[in-house]
Amino acid sequence: MSISLIVIIVVAIVVIAYFVSTQRELVNLDEMCKNALSQIEVQLNSRFDAVLAMAKTAAKYAEHESETIIQAIQARSGNGRANTPEAINQQSDLLGQLLGRMNVVFERYPELKASELYVNAQNGQREYEENVRMSRMIYNDTATKMNRMVRQWPSSIVASMLHFDVKEYLKVDSEEKKQYPNLDEAFKK
Repeated sequence: MSISLIVIIVVAIVVIAYFVSTQRELVNLDEMCKNALSQIEVQLNSRFDAVLAMAKTAAKYAEHESETIIQAIQARSGNGRANTPEAINQQSDLLGQLLGRMNVVFERYPELKASELYVNAQNGQREYEENVRMSRMIYNDTATKMNRMVRQWPSSIVASMLHFDVKEYLKVDSEEKKQYPNLDEAFKK
């Protein structure tokens, strides 16, 4: 065997090993992204259930107002699965709108806010909201790792050959962002 043949075989083995290891890493990151989206979907469904429990509690005090909210929550099942970043963002926006409408109802009925059922449902909703926030962070971190591999050379060659694409990031929940203090106003004083 000549030295050039040995060099070619070694280079071929290194290239194949790199290709296989990069493919495995891309598949691993892709599956982690899918898992994170699935976790968010589960948490969003739980959040909808907690909001529905709050709306049913409100029904005792404000039947007409809570009925429209309950119908809107139950109609969310027709929106399909929240297994893409866009669908998750839409579900989060819908939840924010529903919670905004419910807060108006709760402000009109102070005795409702004191109800133990309402307090328990609200605590459950907050817990699910925190879980969604953490799951979003995990997804975005995993998507960042995936996007680096898809875009950086030489792993981008393997990614394009195997049709791995850049993952879309989840956006900040617009309702959460509205609750942040306006620091521009605070510092104008």
